[in-house]
Order: sequence, then C-alpha cells, then structure tokens
Amino acid sequence: MIRVLLADDEELIRTALAALLDLEDDLEVVAQAADGAAAVTAALAHRPDVAVVDLSMPARDGFGVAAELARALPACAVVILTGQGRPPHLARALTAGARGFLPKGAPGGALADVIRRVHSGGRYVDPSLAADALLIPPCPLTPRELETLRLAQDGSPAAAIARRAHLSTGTVRNYLAAAVQKLGVDNRAEAVRAARDAGWL
Repeated sequence: MIRVLLADDEELIRTALAALLDLEDDLEVVAQAADGAAAVTAALAHRPDVAVVDLSMPARDGFGVAAELARALPACAVVILTGQGRPPHLARALTAGARGFLPKGAPGGALADVIRRVHSGGRYVDPSLAADALLIPPCPLTPRELETLRLAQDGSPAAAIARRAHLSTGTVRNYLAAAVQKLGVDNRAEAVRAARDAGWL
C-alpha cells in the first residue's frame, strides 16, 4: 500500500483527489493539508510515501514544501500539481527536489500512475511542459536580482526590501534597476509582471 499525503488550499479539489485516489487498491490517502506549512507538519507526523502538493498554496508554496521534505523526509517523493504550469516552474520544481510535475488538466487516472512511478524511484514530467522547457531562454537575472524582485512583488519600498534581504537600500535599488533594464521594461512593477509571466517568480 502506497501512503499518500494531499496538500491543496482548494478544499473541493483536495477532497475530489482524495476520493479518486481512494478508488485505487494500492493507494491510501493518510493525510490532507490546506496549506504548505500544514503539509510539512502532516508529512512529518504521518510519514507518507508520496506527497502530492499544489504549486500555489498559502504559508509555503509547492517548491518550498518539496525542498523542505527533500531535507527532512527524503524517503517521501513529492509530486507537484499545478493549474498554471510553465517551463520555468518545471525547472524550479526539479531543483527543489520534486520527483513529479503534473498539470491539473491531466487525465483522471494519470495522478495514480505518477504516484506509483515516483514511489518506485522514477520521475514524471508532463511531456508538453518538458518540450516547452527546451525552447525557452534562461532567466537573464542573477539570483540576487531575482530574489530582490521577488521581495518587491508586494510593492514594498526599497528600504523595507533592504531590511528583509539584509542589504543596503542602494544595493536593492541597483538590483531592481538592473532587473528593469535586463527585462526591457519601464519600471519595477512591469519587471515583476514580466518575471511572473515568464514563471521566474
């Protein structure tokens, strides 16, 4: 029996997935969570074989859950589900330690098959996303520029971003200006939008 944790902040989707998986003779949903922090807590408490987590959740996103479980519970394989899969998300998911990446629009039986595959040590990446990932240009921003832009998403002033990033205000302004210039936009709000649309944030 493969023990499964489900994490999704949309209750209807989470309970529907649980009902679908419970129809499989070799799968058992042992825990459910409504956000990323609860998913990590539940995984440590129930020690599932596979955690199926939504990419976009409050408290901690799917990337963060995958990275934390890879560190704290390496025997648990993580599958990330997403309704907005983009090639850069795929790269981030694999870097974070996820073993599967599946769009929510996949056929009903696909999730059970992916769970079995990652449980047996394999990987699964949606073929269309994998093909698209080969065609996109890499992110032109440095890790520091990208992180500063990530912190700027909520419109915080440079001084507040500097405090959170442990940088000087001038350095933050330089990173944001570089991001604006590299992305060919007019201001940091447009830079945030462009990076988000590309899947880099």
